[in-house]
Amino acid sequence: MKSRYLAGMSLAVMAAGFAVTLALPGNTFVFLLKGGFEAGLVGAIADWFAVTALFRHPFGIPIPHTSLILRNKEKIVQSLISAMENELLNKQSIEAKLQKMNLLRLLGIYLTQMMAKKATRVAVANGLIKAVQELPLEKAVPLLQSGAASYIRRMNAQDAVEQMIGAMVMGRHDQKALDFVLKETRSWASKRDTRQMLGKLAAEKLSEIKLGGLMGFAVQAFGGMMSEEKMGGMLQDMLLSGIDDVMKEDSAVREKILYEIRIRLFEWSADEERLQALQQQLADRIEGEAVTNFLLGRLEGLRAQLVQTLEEDRDRGGRMIFHLYRSVMRSLGKSPEMVDRLEARLLASLIELVEKNHHRIGQLVKENVDQMDDAALVKMLEDKVGQDLQWIRVNGAICGFVVGIVLSLIQL
Repeated sequence: MKSRYLAGMSLAVMAAGFAVTLALPGNTFVFLLKGGFEAGLVGAIADWFAVTALFRHPFGIPIPHTSLILRNKEKIVQSLISAMENELLNKQSIEAKLQKMNLLRLLGIYLTQMMAKKATRVAVANGLIKAVQELPLEKAVPLLQSGAASYIRRMNAQDAVEQMIGAMVMGRHDQKALDFVLKETRSWASKRDTRQMLGKLAAEKLSEIKLGGLMGFAVQAFGGMMSEEKMGGMLQDMLLSGIDDVMKEDSAVREKILYEIRIRLFEWSADEERLQALQQQLADRIEGEAVTNFLLGRLEGLRAQLVQTLEEDRDRGGRMIFHLYRSVMRSLGKSPEMVDRLEARLLASLIELVEKNHHRIGQLVKENVDQMDDAALVKMLEDKVGQDLQWIRVNGAICGFVVGIVLSLIQL
């Protein structure tokens, strides 16, 4: 039975009891009951008036000092806001509570519990798939191109080229490049087709030589004795021997070639006009349609591959996602300094958020109360505390009944 009905019933019982005692013949027992019911009725009516006066005017009559909540609505709201901001939810208490909490540890425990569920992993996979599918690659590619081109135009090309050349020399990449060229050349020179080509070329050039006298006779005699095969083999052997000599670390020719390469590179890096032209050409090419189509195609391919991988993992229950999450948590567990830094940053961000938005707590309470009309506000308060207030009426009726009997006994 609801307390409101019980309170009404207590008032009705006292009124009925008082009415019945008026009709009964007079004796001591009836006299005591009459005093008890009379006092109980007065107490019940008085408490009903007091409880009702909190929320509305009794019987709709604007009696002074009734409907106290509505008349003091603004004071009550301001008192509530002040209590919440300065006592219940003040900034110091919130910050102190946050500092005592190990936020990352609690978050890690919660995430681990959630990631252990297959439904969570599948939901994460679906979310990632949707996010990847909705990535605006058409908008991202021009931004990437513009950023790269802008960076190239702003950079100091001369310093960049000199640093690159210095790193190449220090890393012996120039020697590795030379060895690569020599090996490829030797591989080409050692072929039979190359020997035949060299022999044919030597014979043709030898026949074109026009010399007179003894020198001309010697050249013609040499050409008559040497066939294309022999001249090609001789030139091939000379070429291979020369390449082998250059490939030796202590070769003077090798050092001379490397020296000339380095000189040419540094001379090229000092040509500002040429570097600027190349810099501008490279930036323009990056912003060109060909690069746009290339990047867009590559990103589309990566997206399709990533979506396929995520879909396959989703069908397996999100195992890959769980392994990735576990790897991240293990890595954090091995780096307590990183965890402490993350904890400090998270705590600082939350405290800053509290400081900036603490006043919004009161504003939110006031806005919600202001949006409610008087009837809704009264109904809400009655639903929350009205049930307990009705017991005042019940207790008033019972207490009045007992006091009435005591007073009747004293009167006797």
